[in-house]
Amino acid sequence: MSTPGHGNGANGSPAERGLRLAPFRGLRYVPERVGSLASVTSPPYDVVVRPDGLRHLETADPHNIVRLILPQAATAADRHRQAAETLRRWQDEQVLAADPEPALYVYEQSGDGILQRGLIGALRLTPREEGVVLPHEDVMPHIIEDRAALMRDTGANLEPLLFSYRGGDDEEGAAGVIERVIRTEPLLSTATDDGYAHRLWSITDPDDLARIDADLGRRHALIADGHHRWATYLRLRAEQPAPGPWDFGLVLLVDTARYPLRVRAIHRLLHKLPVRDALAALGGAFRVRTLEGPLPNALEELAEAASGPGNAFLLAGDGRFHLLDRPDPRLLERTVPADRPQAWRELDATVLHSLLLEHIWRVPDDPEHIGYIHETAAAVKQAERHGGTAVLMYPVREDVVRELAEQGVTMPRKSTSFGPKPATGLVLRSLALS
Repeated sequence: MSTPGHGNGANGSPAERGLRLAPFRGLRYVPERVGSLASVTSPPYDVVVRPDGLRHLETADPHNIVRLILPQAATAADRHRQAAETLRRWQDEQVLAADPEPALYVYEQSGDGILQRGLIGALRLTPREEGVVLPHEDVMPHIIEDRAALMRDTGANLEPLLFSYRGGDDEEGAAGVIERVIRTEPLLSTATDDGYAHRLWSITDPDDLARIDADLGRRHALIADGHHRWATYLRLRAEQPAPGPWDFGLVLLVDTARYPLRVRAIHRLLHKLPVRDALAALGGAFRVRTLEGPLPNALEELAEAASGPGNAFLLAGDGRFHLLDRPDPRLLERTVPADRPQAWRELDATVLHSLLLEHIWRVPDDPEHIGYIHETAAAVKQAERHGGTAVLMYPVREDVVRELAEQGVTMPRKSTSFGPKPATGLVLRSLALS
């Protein structure tokens, strides 16, 4: 791997203590070999709504990236082997080709009132105790196992994780380099069905890379999206007998002082719990109000309830919406663990898992019983279609997430959805090219 210059770290130089983003030879689609760049991209693997969204992406183009990140076969081993074979074949057929020299990439997304710019590169992996990369959510072992097997077989980082950091005002640092680069011709430009426009540039100039390196070496980052893939990176690095390309992982770093991210909720789909049973089990644990209006109105009611004291949730799945708020303080005291900061104890996700899922509904914490869906209407639709219960959540504030992460406290898994998320398929990292 070609990396910018660094000190030897013996004295704990800033570049060794902070973020180290290394250039790499990006593996990208050859536009002439696919229908369009938009037709081969995908949301991140955990955002694809299955089966409908998966089917839509598979039929959009025979080379859609979803065939690599979510391959379909009878067994897990067959899926991962199929993805590896597909990746090799696409490179042999020049559907995917490597850029000629290592680069960092400036990535821009715009749409829906948002402009976001950041740097895509290979980030040095650091253990949590170093405090360079701050996770804020717990992870599920079975997902890490699946992602690890996929990365092992393909020998690639197929999609960038989304990290946020707080940059400075130094125009000679990363921000200044980005602002200069975006005034040049991009490597690619496309627009996806979700209404976002995407542009990508490469940075190969040694002076620019050195400026970015010196700037990021003073920063730390919050994992905004990609906790399971970060944990996967760390697991795979631990398997390696010597230093090498597995010491780095593909990420998008966004300076949220300049380009704030949106924080949205991730909703729960309780596959085997009908709404009527969920409501009947509540007793007096929450105040319950049934809403007859459409989804947007129900979400407004949820937002209003969430702005007050206590926790609020919206249940859906029976053609109506049921607003839960004002939980019983005595039940909270008995069921929510007391060994964490008060901010953690008051999180909606904490109360949902500790009080509702574990204590009242007794829903096992496994994929057979709980699904996680980012898109609100899709969660409601699936609950209604299959007779389950969608628990719609209200997003937590970013400052609460960062405050807990800096204290070393992780939130319940799938507590937040930061975005916009990078489109998958615009640039890949093959470890064989590192």
